Amino acid sequence: MKEANKVAEPLAGYRILDLTTFLSGPFCTQILADLGAEVVKVEAPDGDSSRAIPPHFVDEDSAYYLGINRNKRSIAVDMKQAEGLALVKRMIARADVVVENYRPGVAQRIGLDIDALRAQHPKLIWASVSGFGQTGPWRDRPAYDMIVQALSGVMSLTGEPGRPAVRLGIPAGDMVAGMYCAIAINAALADREREGQGRAIDVSMLDCQLAMLSYQSTYALVAGVVPQPQGARHDSIPTYRSFVGGDGRELVVTANTERMWRGLCQALECPELAEDPSFASGAARLENRLALWPLLEAAFLKRAAADWIEPLNACGVPVALIKTVPEALEDARQSGRGMVLPLASEQHEIEVVGNPIKFTGSGCVEATYPPRLGADAEAVLSAWLDLPADAVGALRARQVLAGRVGAAQ
Repeated sequence: MKEANKVAEPLAGYRILDLTTFLSGPFCTQILADLGAEVVKVEAPDGDSSRAIPPHFVDEDSAYYLGINRNKRSIAVDMKQAEGLALVKRMIARADVVVENYRPGVAQRIGLDIDALRAQHPKLIWASVSGFGQTGPWRDRPAYDMIVQALSGVMSLTGEPGRPAVRLGIPAGDMVAGMYCAIAINAALADREREGQGRAIDVSMLDCQLAMLSYQSTYALVAGVVPQPQGARHDSIPTYRSFVGGDGRELVVTANTERMWRGLCQALECPELAEDPSFASGAARLENRLALWPLLEAAFLKRAAADWIEPLNACGVPVALIKTVPEALEDARQSGRGMVLPLASEQHEIEVVGNPIKFTGSGCVEATYPPRLGADAEAVLSAWLDLPADAVGALRARQVLAGRVGAAQ
């Protein structure tokens, strides 16, 4: 049995070379870093473009960047110089996994021939995240989060009926692709342990959004329907939706069983609804939802939203206030689950959202502040390539390496 409270680092010992920028790739590599992998972020001399996203900054780095790059180290390499490209290739030879989110074909154009590198290093796992995948008619198109939300049908489901489609309030196109890529990398590492060979991974943001359509895609494929905007409602369960309390604040209930339906009627002090034949089953309530909803909406207006929480819980009905982001983060801070994570450098202290993966009986990895641009070149190149400090200094002098000297932030 493992020692109780031992820090959980299941990917400790694996080296990840992170060639990604912006969001999908960095989110993937942050997941791997949270799980204990050594992640080295290779940036262009002017840095990952996410470092400059307004409006919020800590010194020169944006809040956007700080939220998806903890537990990594950074080197800034000019791969347009032959010496810089050669340096990165030497690091690839020492890596277990390379993660990149170039548009298909770009890696080859800048001198990183994926097939040749994998042939030279057969145990290497090469993970590519792109908008539309390495194959297919759209492979060369640029893609961003809202593009794939639109093309996947996700935006057609988001918003209120009769109103224009809206994007999800989170960048699901990027984040879901990053998660799927991290899953694929872990599977490839497990497969390599058995077979001794690496793999090439091809993750498409659009594919990932299609996979997240869940039952809505099945409804379309099986029943031939066109799913409509959901608002804060459910296509199959009319008592799974939001309501407005008497104070104007919103709450959600998810009364999705017969027991919960009767509990909802009891809590709302509307016993007659439970006995009405028009609402006697889930199918009947769905068929008669346009008659049911005004009755429920009127009942909820009798109390402030927060005042419904206790009676609904007492009657076995799942319920929640719709929280603002700061409210949700304060709840998380009080929960003790480490989901609001402090990060500190020599100069700054910030908080970010933490790692949701917990291992029972194990402590959490102590998180490190996101790296300054190129600040870890000396330590990384010494550990990976046995380069002495004077050799790294010479690379800086020739502008093969850029960025800050020293890891202090």
